Amino acid sequence: MKVQKGILALVGVLTLAACGAETGAANTASGGEGGGAKGGSLVWAVETQPVTFNPQQWGQNKARLLVHNQFDALIARGKDGEFLPWLATSWEVSKDGLTYTFQLRKDVTFHDGEKFDAASVKANLDQLVAPGYNAAVAGIQLRNFSSAEVTDPYTLKVTLKAPDALFLDFLSSPYAGQVSPKSLKTAKDLKAGGPDLVGTGPFILDRFTPGQEVHYRRNPAYNWAPPNAAHQGPAYLEEITYRFLPEAAVRVGALTSGQVQVIEGVPATELGLLKADSSVKVETSLNSGSAFSYYFNISHPPFDDKRVREAFRDAVDVDTVLNSVYQGTAKRAWSIVGQGSPQFYDASLENTYGNNAQRANKLLDEAGWSKRDAEGFRVKDGKRLTVRSIESAPYVRDRRDVLAQAVQAAVKQSVGIDFQPKVVDQGTQQKALQEDQYELFQNSRGDTDAGAALNLILPKGAAINRTHYENAELDKLLAEASTTSDLAKRKEIYARAQRIVVTDEALLLPLYVPADQVAYGAGVTGITFEPVSGTPNSAYDVRTGT
Repeated sequence: MKVQKGILALVGVLTLAACGAETGAANTASGGEGGGAKGGSLVWAVETQPVTFNPQQWGQNKARLLVHNQFDALIARGKDGEFLPWLATSWEVSKDGLTYTFQLRKDVTFHDGEKFDAASVKANLDQLVAPGYNAAVAGIQLRNFSSAEVTDPYTLKVTLKAPDALFLDFLSSPYAGQVSPKSLKTAKDLKAGGPDLVGTGPFILDRFTPGQEVHYRRNPAYNWAPPNAAHQGPAYLEEITYRFLPEAAVRVGALTSGQVQVIEGVPATELGLLKADSSVKVETSLNSGSAFSYYFNISHPPFDDKRVREAFRDAVDVDTVLNSVYQGTAKRAWSIVGQGSPQFYDASLENTYGNNAQRANKLLDEAGWSKRDAEGFRVKDGKRLTVRSIESAPYVRDRRDVLAQAVQAAVKQSVGIDFQPKVVDQGTQQKALQEDQYELFQNSRGDTDAGAALNLILPKGAAINRTHYENAELDKLLAEASTTSDLAKRKEIYARAQRIVVTDEALLLPLYVPADQVAYGAGVTGITFEPVSGTPNSAYDVRTGT
């Protein structure tokens, strides 16, 4: 079967539906050809500094918009989730689902002048599975990758070990951003990326000041945007600066004072103020993938006891907690899959657990945590019922530190659990994870296919299976879902998987569905969200002026 440019005709390969946006205009906000002047510069304040500028090491949903400024993927996604040509003009998939043959554009160059061709795509795929490079991608997203063969300068044949319904989704993700093979070999710090790791994208990263900002200039040669972009040719902006402003009030102040023209991560406390300002526009879109949840580590007490896991969940009035932190702007989550992935979300889980302090206290009594110390915390065998969460600072977004404090107060007051959330540097967190010195792990994933998130979190030995839960039936279900292209069957399988981890085992407490909020001033147009991920697009179509 063959996909011609602009036409999708995939047989036996899953086509995903686009995730919903919280506002009807979210995916088309201020887009189109009208309005704004070509050229100029823009300053955009972002909540978190990227841990890496290498797309193949990407792990922060908040950094996605930066990745696609500098790097292009082989495949794009349309408004209905369909796969569209980008650096690959078409592809054929064998009937057995094991062989993909890609035809590539012949007019693309990397920022360093190197030619984009089949050999460069092969070099990128080979790099992604190289030992020690990115074990999670090699072991999960590319676990079925066997080999890539250059059959002519612009034709690449990829062979898989087994059919994989997530393979095209991977090729449309930031992980598949195409990097110049020359810079893969010569970059000073390959995993961190930076100005010397180059792509083919509409902007060139030319300056990075840690803790302050990153600067991009326009790629004048760019003429290979995907067909669903608002225009073709070079980007409108001559340059764009992203400033790292982690404090929400500082970001808002920078926007209202004119120091920046765009901000992301609009805080709930300021949302009403910004929406009341006629000179500012605010757009919101739910993210795809997994919900932000608290995952319980069952490898040691106290969460090796299901009764304690259920008690922690029942001790929290999630709606009240979310309203106190986000003032009615957060979408309540009920499952590991968020409502931003409606094709796989199991709505039957809603209102089936939680907010039952009486039951929580009864469960803890039954589990042997019946005594209290002088501070009111539960104790057993002389030990306090303590729950530790160790989070890495670069991954803390959406006031999650404030949310943790609200949950901390809730479980102490309602049942006497000593919840101790800490925000630390990456090294400290990694040490705690390796030494199993935590009881609760916080996480959300922004994968365009929620199945990719489940594969990373749930199976035995998965890259971020930090619950240490093992279930052969669950592993079999997830493997089966990854090999079938039948959307209805995948939905049925993922519904069963969600019921196992949410209902049967109480492995997690889902809290809210991550969303991106972007605010921008007068004269800025072309701010859009990616149709499937729900995250802000790159600055390619953005204009300034009137």
